[in-house]
Amino acid sequence: MRKRCLLSCFLLLPFIVFHGQGRVNDSLARVLDTVAQDDELYRNQLDEMVQRYGGESKEVKMLFRQMQAKDSINQMKVFAILDKYGWLGPDVLGEEGNGTLFFVLQHSELPMQVKYLPMLRTAVKNGTAKARNLALLEDRVALRQGKKQICGSQVGWDLRTNWHYMLPLEDPDHVDQRRAAVGLSPLSEYLQNWQIKWDVQQYKKDLPRTEVLYRAAFHL
Repeated sequence: MRKRCLLSCFLLLPFIVFHGQGRVNDSLARVLDTVAQDDELYRNQLDEMVQRYGGESKEVKMLFRQMQAKDSINQMKVFAILDKYGWLGPDVLGEEGNGTLFFVLQHSELPMQVKYLPMLRTAVKNGTAKARNLALLEDRVALRQGKKQICGSQVGWDLRTNWHYMLPLEDPDHVDQRRAAVGLSPLSEYLQNWQIKWDVQQYKKDLPRTEVLYRAAFHL
């Protein structure tokens, strides 16, 4: 019953007619605006809930279940768009809508990320997606495949201790050069979002501990 209901919602996506370059499709932009709000709804509550109840509390677990249910619906909508139209650029979706395609894919499971990764690479070459978004997805896919990330975009979170840490990173001494090449800010600046002070020597000392946490989190 649930699958039929989701499929029905999915088939109600507006039929899209494009009238040349440079014109935003308002119907599709509105769909993606709703998707973006739903994508952020529970994620924006997560930090406060962990602080208030603890990372292993029933409240946080419920929040994760709600987030996963909403993600499922969002992914059905976005993947339908990608399958039918390919990766649409800001000229069709607006900047926000174009970014929403990426964020929903970034929050999906590994098989779907692997499936659409080549499409995103092509979109970057064609100028319909941002190189920095591709770098973030490639980092996430690499980690889920048991490899190290390249641009240092992925941060781990130990919910038991509320500790944020840099996930395994290839050649940490030269990460800022790689980040600059795809339009990302220096790692020290980026990590301030999680109150992490970037110290490459400390990162190397912490690596054995963080690798254990990372492999447990990704079931590797």
